[in-house]
Amino acid sequence: QVQLVESGGGLVQAGGSLRLSCAASGSISGINAMAWYRQAPGKQRELVAAITSGGSTNYADSVKDRFTISRDNAKNTVYLQMNSLKPEDTAVYSCAAARGFGYAYWGQGTQVTVSS
Repeated sequence: QVQLVESGGGLVQAGGSLRLSCAASGSISGINAMAWYRQAPGKQRELVAAITSGGSTNYADSVKDRFTISRDNAKNTVYLQMNSLKPEDTAVYSCAAARGFGYAYWGQGTQVTVSS
């Protein structure tokens, strides 16, 4: 099993920044990709950003040029640096990990609230 623990959420004003962290532990061998998803009230969960074990990244169009996903392999941690935050970024952000195809492991989520 893989355990994922997120941290770093909170309340921030529009235009501000936050950095989310996701620490992975357990049977992490073979994890080939990690990602951040978010779900706002009344909306479907959406992929925000993902990073592969090789370092390739992809982003949702809505966050490109504002958010950056990165990883520290020595710490088994993935980060999401969020800049120029907007009220529409308000959501519960969850970390996910994939071994093979599909994200099978999920964290508990952390709330991000952006006030206008």
